[in-house]
Amino acid sequence: MRTTVITGAASGIGAAIAQRFAEAGDHVEILDLEAAAAEATAAAIRDAGHSANGRACDVSKQSVVDSVIAEIIADRGSIEVLVNNAGIAHIGDAISTSEDDMDRLYTVNVKGVYNALHAVLPGMVEAKGGVILNMASIASVTGIADRFAYSMTKGAVLTMTYSVAIDFIGKGIRCNAICPARVHTPFVDGYLEKNYPDNKAEMFEKLSAAQPIGRMAKPDEIAEMALYLCSDKASFITGQDWEIDGGFMNARPV
Repeated sequence: MRTTVITGAASGIGAAIAQRFAEAGDHVEILDLEAAAAEATAAAIRDAGHSANGRACDVSKQSVVDSVIAEIIADRGSIEVLVNNAGIAHIGDAISTSEDDMDRLYTVNVKGVYNALHAVLPGMVEAKGGVILNMASIASVTGIADRFAYSMTKGAVLTMTYSVAIDFIGKGIRCNAICPARVHTPFVDGYLEKNYPDNKAEMFEKLSAAQPIGRMAKPDEIAEMALYLCSDKASFITGQDWEIDGGFMNARPV
């Protein structure tokens, strides 16, 4: 049974990935900032008859990530798959984005990915194999209005993916990235509640229509691609960014 570590996996895309990987037979380690939320998601997976554990982990702190990964290896023996999913969003341009905003986004979205890579890769090198999947974004590869800091961090996630893929290809380690367009997660619902409490339905439709396919992605759809890329069926795929975007990049009206 593979051990798969998924950061930011208590809800949304991360939780969907954890559930799908567990259904496929992996033991999943659900890491999240909130211990109770991580364990609740793990408990639901166990109740469905699969193998899961939840742990608190602040990915922005290297000492914490190192400690959690060491605990998992002590418990499980090895880590075969790492999914770097943890991340936070921000809305603003280069003027409205404050220094604190930039630091906060960088610390979680960029340093958090690095911290997990730095902790997990040595074990994969020793085992002469492993799979890493980073959650990037279409904001990694195209300009999106008012996503200055977020785009910066997701661009870094994508280039880290390329670097890891080339640096460790000779060690039997694959590394890819998924670049989703908008996905309907609790973050979207919270964003609408906070910013558009009086016209949530209207704004939801507007956000959905940004994808030419006419809707947002479902977390389960991202999870299916994640499972494929981390499976032996994708053994010839590394150093790639996979757009799941409902036609956003290549099917927009001209």
